[in-house]
Amino acid sequence: MRKISVIVIGGGASGLAASVMLARSGASVTLLERGERVGRKLSATGNGQGNVTNLAASKEHYFSDDPEKVGRILGRFSAEDTVEFLQSMGGIFLPDSRGRVYPAGRTASAVTDLFRREVMRLGVSVLTGVRAEKVTYAENSFRVTWKEGYMSADKVLLSAGGRAAEHFGTDGTAYTLAESFGHTVTPLTPVLVRLKTDPALVRGLRGIRVDALVRVLGEGGTLRASCRGDLLFTDGGVSGDAVFRASSYARKGDTLSVDLLPDVDEGRLRAAMERGGGDPLLGIVPNGLAKFLTRMGGDLAARVKDFRLPVTGTWGFSEAQVTRGGIPLGETDEDLQSLCRTGLFFAGEILNADGECGGYNLQWAFSSAHAAAEGILKC
Repeated sequence: MRKISVIVIGGGASGLAASVMLARSGASVTLLERGERVGRKLSATGNGQGNVTNLAASKEHYFSDDPEKVGRILGRFSAEDTVEFLQSMGGIFLPDSRGRVYPAGRTASAVTDLFRREVMRLGVSVLTGVRAEKVTYAENSFRVTWKEGYMSADKVLLSAGGRAAEHFGTDGTAYTLAESFGHTVTPLTPVLVRLKTDPALVRGLRGIRVDALVRVLGEGGTLRASCRGDLLFTDGGVSGDAVFRASSYARKGDTLSVDLLPDVDEGRLRAAMERGGGDPLLGIVPNGLAKFLTRMGGDLAARVKDFRLPVTGTWGFSEAQVTRGGIPLGETDEDLQSLCRTGLFFAGEILNADGECGGYNLQWAFSSAHAAAEGILKC
């Protein structure tokens, strides 16, 4: 029986995972990566610690034009399946108290190294420095063309990412490859990203980090989301784990209501401040923040429990971890095969599905790779 030949465009998490899955099942796989090496973005995940999935992964943690399909695809390849898959290549992966799974050594680059070793062992042909410029179909095969040449195959998997983190080579140009077959692209926005606010409200606070509860308030004060974690003040805005998670829900014009002391109720806070006399916040919040809030005047206790920051924008795709939007899931079948061109498949961030911060997006990369690999092998 002749081997199925597959060209995988994009050497990120989904492309690497699909290449391994396909090669293990006997397919002849060529992986094209525009950068000088595969897995660069994967090596930076989880602040370099390698947060590869989350044990709580379910459709409720994702944004998409078809959340039900997201749920079905996650059900076919769960977080537990991801852990088993990664450990089949070597290494040990362990969850933390929030269900976030990391390699035991807490080094993201080691995850990439496992993939590199496995694709080499399986005989996957990896071509780096190759930017696919055109994909066409004729006479029962696909042709992928790049500046220096071309290659043909039975199937093509487009897993070239979105627009986020452009320094990793994901500049959004891969969408045109799908559009050439009649696909559409939903509006693209950066998520898991620092948020901008009125600079006057954070001036002088740069570098101060607090454990905070961040609420995203929409029009009329409607609560969109509530996220607990680190908040880091930056020039003209805020960052940190809580803010990155909140950015999945926040829009320009919304307001962040920040509780700077979430484990202390307002009554206890006021009692402590009364004992503080002329320096009421000393020892309660970081000194720089205490001085800043005191200078603002007004009801300090209320401000500590509800520090309002208007959202004026984000720091854009260059600093975002993930792209919202992309190829609609409604334009694919259950195996993420194109409804416009049989034999063309999608996986990862190029699709209109993104997850919250905390390993959910890599789980989507692996689950979508699995769905596409199954589809390629059976069609």
